[in-house]
Amino acid sequence: MRLKSLVPFREGGALMRPDFGLFGLHREIDRLFSEFAQGIGPGGAQSIIPNIEITETDKAIEVSAELPGLERKDVEISIEDDTLTIRGEKKVEENQKDKNVQLSERSYGVFLRVLQLPPGIDPSSVQATMSNGVLKLTIPKPAKSAPKKIEVKEAA
Repeated sequence: MRLKSLVPFREGGALMRPDFGLFGLHREIDRLFSEFAQGIGPGGAQSIIPNIEITETDKAIEVSAELPGLERKDVEISIEDDTLTIRGEKKVEENQKDKNVQLSERSYGVFLRVLQLPPGIDPSSVQATMSNGVLKLTIPKPAKSAPKKIEVKEAA
């Protein structure tokens, strides 16, 4: 329930409904942009988009993803055709289902992050760890092929 919408607006000494005329249109546009920026989807459900950080060293690419409230069993990682996919689901807690929730800013549902990796990554060499709601992936870089000089021989 949005408490702001219950508060009347006073303009020029006259009491007005908040959804009246241009003021209401302006407020509705602001609300839509605000919800879009916060990742709220259809029906008021918030989209889960894990924040990630990608760093690089000489030998590896490191990806960290913030997944608060999730455990290892809730996350699935796959690499196919140089594409890294992090998929998971944050479920509603069982003890909350029989409660009348007044306000919830938490997000629940399925999420998916897809990242393009450099070509030649060996999926079997990728290591993943999770601690305190932070997923860390270490992806060893493929060895660069050194240029090779090919000798031209006399045809027989």
